[in-house]
Amino acid sequence: MATVGEIMRHSLPMLTTSMSMSEALDRMLDSGLSGLPVVDSQRHLIGFLSEQDCIPKLLGASYHCDNRVVVSDLMRNDPLSVTAETDVFELARTMGGPKPKLYPVVEDNKVIGMVTRHQVMTFLNNQLKTCLAT
Repeated sequence: MATVGEIMRHSLPMLTTSMSMSEALDRMLDSGLSGLPVVDSQRHLIGFLSEQDCIPKLLGASYHCDNRVVVSDLMRNDPLSVTAETDVFELARTMGGPKPKLYPVVEDNKVIGMVTRHQVMTFLNNQLKTCLAT
């Protein structure tokens, strides 16, 4: 069984609830990810912020030059997550539906990484190539 821990991204920026939307977007854009986990001081997952969550507020804020919006105003409070032991094939089945494109990876209630649809697709494509080569 292949696990998320084998393909996940270990190093990623985290967001906090009091961070400004502008700072959060800088971190998100610099990371190359379309969303980032929101954590407390112990790295416990408490929310998730995606590009889709930001666009409506960013439109108004950029038009009015207003940076008072903070992450807690935008984030989803019920983020989905996986563990490093989650089966990659099971996650792929989930990602094939209307579920998120990326998931925080949590261990002992702390964020330890992120897994994206791109990483899952790369893994599945490599699996296909391997089985076709045999």
